[in-house]
Amino acid sequence: MVQVVAIDSLLAARTLWHAGRSARLPADGEPSGHAALDARLPQGGWPRRALTELLLPANGVGELALLLPTLARMTAVGGTVVLVAPPFVPYAPAWQAAGVDLAGLHVVDASPRDALWAQEQCLRSGTCTAVLGWPPGGDDRALRRLQVAADSGDCCGFVLRDRRHAANASPAALRLVLEDGGWRVLKCRGGQPPSGLVQLAH
Repeated sequence: MVQVVAIDSLLAARTLWHAGRSARLPADGEPSGHAALDARLPQGGWPRRALTELLLPANGVGELALLLPTLARMTAVGGTVVLVAPPFVPYAPAWQAAGVDLAGLHVVDASPRDALWAQEQCLRSGTCTAVLGWPPGGDDRALRRLQVAADSGDCCGFVLRDRRHAANASPAALRLVLEDGGWRVLKCRGGQPPSGLVQLAH
């Protein structure tokens, strides 16, 4: 039996995409701990149940300062944060000094070949609050699997990649690139990327 539904009700419920009109998302993002960044993101923070891509000139340039306030808050309330194949051995005293409860921090040592698979499994598990990965490559299809896994596992997913990938399309809900000491929003679900760089307060 076919049910007739008025198009106006579908538009009002935002279940139908309207060309030329951005879908307005509720401001229910995961606070980043950086007010200047949250104010410029459509959801007011990191998108939940989604993948965020951080594009970097190199590993170890202070990129974790962007994520530590969120990870500290997550572990403080009993959440589980997983690092999949980080490029450096995490220095526990520094994470602890940043407020991260080490009981909620787990590191998965995986080969480059297995790292994407391991991150996907952690995202999909439903037991993790946030999962960070440093995939050496990762094509559009691999990142799409991570995005789907983050959604199905109700998890915040982060991939930290070389900024040469900025020119490539990505299924990530949010993309930030580090340049000139600040973060530029390349893509954000639910709105147009804001112009200019976001500088983190020190």
